[in-house]
Amino acid sequence: MNFRNFEAEEKLFARRALVAFALVVTCFIILGVNLYRLQVRDHGYYQTRSNQNDIKMIPIAPTRGLIYDRNGIPLVHNVTWYDIMLTPYKIDDMQATLKALTPIVDLTPEEIDTFTRTLKQNSRYKPVVLKEELTDEQVARFSVNQYRFTGVSIDTYQDREYPYGADLAHVVGYVSKINDNDYKRLNAAGIAENYAADHNIGKQGIEGYYESLLHGKPGYQEVEVDNHGRIVRVLKEVPPVAGKNITLTIDLHLQQYVESLLAGQRAAVLVEDPHDGSVLAMVSSPSYDPNPFVKGISYQAYKTLLQDKNLPLINRVTQGLYPPASTVKPYMAMSALLTGVITPQTSFFGAPTWTLPGTDRRYRDWKKSGHGMLDVTKAIEESADTFFYQVAFMMGIDRIHSMLSQFGYGKSTGIDLNEEYNGLLPSRDWKLKVHKKGWYQGDTVSVGIGQGYWIATPIQMVKAMVALINNGKVIAPHLLAKAERGKSVEMYQPSLPQPQIGDARSPYWALVRRAMFGMANAPNGTGYKYFHTAPYGIAAKSGTSQVFSLKQNQTYNAKMIPVRLRDHIFYTAFAPFNDPKVAVALILENGGNEGVTAAPVMREILDHIFLPPPSEAPVETAHQP
Repeated sequence: MNFRNFEAEEKLFARRALVAFALVVTCFIILGVNLYRLQVRDHGYYQTRSNQNDIKMIPIAPTRGLIYDRNGIPLVHNVTWYDIMLTPYKIDDMQATLKALTPIVDLTPEEIDTFTRTLKQNSRYKPVVLKEELTDEQVARFSVNQYRFTGVSIDTYQDREYPYGADLAHVVGYVSKINDNDYKRLNAAGIAENYAADHNIGKQGIEGYYESLLHGKPGYQEVEVDNHGRIVRVLKEVPPVAGKNITLTIDLHLQQYVESLLAGQRAAVLVEDPHDGSVLAMVSSPSYDPNPFVKGISYQAYKTLLQDKNLPLINRVTQGLYPPASTVKPYMAMSALLTGVITPQTSFFGAPTWTLPGTDRRYRDWKKSGHGMLDVTKAIEESADTFFYQVAFMMGIDRIHSMLSQFGYGKSTGIDLNEEYNGLLPSRDWKLKVHKKGWYQGDTVSVGIGQGYWIATPIQMVKAMVALINNGKVIAPHLLAKAERGKSVEMYQPSLPQPQIGDARSPYWALVRRAMFGMANAPNGTGYKYFHTAPYGIAAKSGTSQVFSLKQNQTYNAKMIPVRLRDHIFYTAFAPFNDPKVAVALILENGGNEGVTAAPVMREILDHIFLPPPSEAPVETAHQP
């Protein structure tokens, strides 16, 4: 019995040993297959995964393109800065490190406090700036001692500097730190990776509009690092491609001269070449210094700019909205002539007031004694309101809107800046939509002299004048002259074709231009006193824009009302008359301060452009107007 039990147990043991052996063999087979998969079949995959643990891609920011004026003068600088950075997880004793660094890079208690607060808010694996803008001496001292500081490094980058400050702020604009909205926009455009190594991006002006040209293309370094994240060697380097250099149409010296004339004023001036729409000067006063925006302007400083009643952040040339007033009379006349509403021989009696037919509503002329008999030439020369009340009434708002929109009112001019308002050229549909009221004939009368609902920007006034100079050829203003990188040069090209107004061969174009010349040179012209002595010949049109409406029998007296309620004063002009080289618009808000008036300022600008400085003038000169 015992022998049988022993035999049974022996067989059981043998079966168990066989099962165990089979299990062990199976495990070894599985292990062998898995080792083969890891070491042979999938070796490439896991080798790549392993390399990614010690090979890093470091993006390299491209050098931002420079911006020059038309004479080759640089309007911006790229300045190299050095920051000292600490990576917390690599530093065993932070306090000891800060203490040791203090005499080397001249740390202040404030900088240490700021660093400590930032450290608490950031990941310990993310580098934190300890001190910005190190001097060359501080960089040299740290470089000698760098071996002592694990996890401490110098970060080098470039920033913009604007040497002319407020003189060009509204033209050049500025760059500033990339924020969340910028990243969203860049991600949506699929170009966020192009900014992996950048601190800043163009935000305003030329810097913002031509960001794609100025930015360039980033490069990268493929480096091997040790387990502390230190670079062991550079495996590969692809250099960045610098941004394109941009040359503007702006003349820096003219820009600065106009700035000096407008100092202390709320004003704007645009000087444009009517041949091609190139902008020679664009001045908005007051302005602001763009340099604080580069590194991030303080909340209090930005709040001060926002709350400034003089609105320094607004580019008055492209964003200033004003009733265009009498500056539109030449274009109203041209529109009426082209549509056959009037002819050059059409005459009206210019009384002190004009009464809307079928009503007892009277509209006053600026001249209390009236003008007598008026044709279109004399009406422009004397800026007769009553003539243009009648013309507007005869044209009607539909024809006015159709024609004046062709001159560029009520829409973007096409200037290469993002900061532009469209203004408003009123129409029946607009009034019904906004005011829920129909259009009245009385509304049309006010539009006839550039008042009422009509608001425009100074740049629109110049675009209309350029069309008049060019017999109805509409030209978009622009600031870009060319963009270049190395030997590759791209000249400015208009983005969209511009329409032709009416018939370029019509004699009416010359007639209206001659009337503007008469305004500045004929004895009865409203600008005769200031412009008739110009040897090069000036054609002009002034305008006075009401800030508030006068009552029926109320008389306007600037000295008796607050400055902010005084009329805005405009002047538009082109010169020389026989071969126009500039078209200019000027506005002085509320008539200017301390006796500054628009006509003398306009004359000074034009004289500066066309007459030699006194030291260069010949001893004997004989000029005939």
